[in-house]
Amino acid sequence: MFARFAVIALALPLVTSAAGAQSEADSARRAAITAAVKVAGMQLLTAADPTTLTAAPSGRVRTEITLNAPRAPGSPANAPAKIWIDYGQPHARGRTVMGTVVPFDTVWRTGANSSTTFSTDVDLTIGGTFVPKGVYSLYSIPSRTGWTLAINRQTGQWGTVYDPSKDFARIPMTTRTLTDPADSFTIALVPAADGPPAHGRLVMAWGTTEGSLDWKVGR
Repeated sequence: MFARFAVIALALPLVTSAAGAQSEADSARRAAITAAVKVAGMQLLTAADPTTLTAAPSGRVRTEITLNAPRAPGSPANAPAKIWIDYGQPHARGRTVMGTVVPFDTVWRTGANSSTTFSTDVDLTIGGTFVPKGVYSLYSIPSRTGWTLAINRQTGQWGTVYDPSKDFARIPMTTRTLTDPADSFTIALVPAADGPPAHGRLVMAWGTTEGSLDWKVGR
């Protein structure tokens, strides 16, 4: 049904006036056909047998921190600045993670599917490295003795597309072994209770491994 409506929509000629403008009647007809095509498409989707559907092996997660400026009495609040990370979230599902699902000494997308995106509206210092405000991709290199975070200038690519020449910085992370394994890969921006300046920890965990870095606003 959907294909038949699509062919009809493409085959209908435009009715134009002498000035070349589309007539109101033709506009209405086009709108009606477009609506019919959408309805047909939805009918095809809802007609699928739900017992044949499968769940994707990973989801998508966004962690975000809002940075609020002091508000002057009698003045409207300033728009907040934000730091956020958007990443694909894989799950162990009984598998050994580090060294198996995620090979040692190999660049990892730090998530699943498309690249992990890191955006900051303010200059930051992460693990002692100054990172100017902007948008980056995050990769990492796990090893038997540690975990290194790679902040990369390339963005929007599939997670396995990695150009080391675009690395802005590689920063060694503090790692520890978890007694309670994390089945789902997780990235968290954890704010400290004190400040300003705003600061906290960037924490990544999967399986029995956790890696972290301190971050703060400014230098």
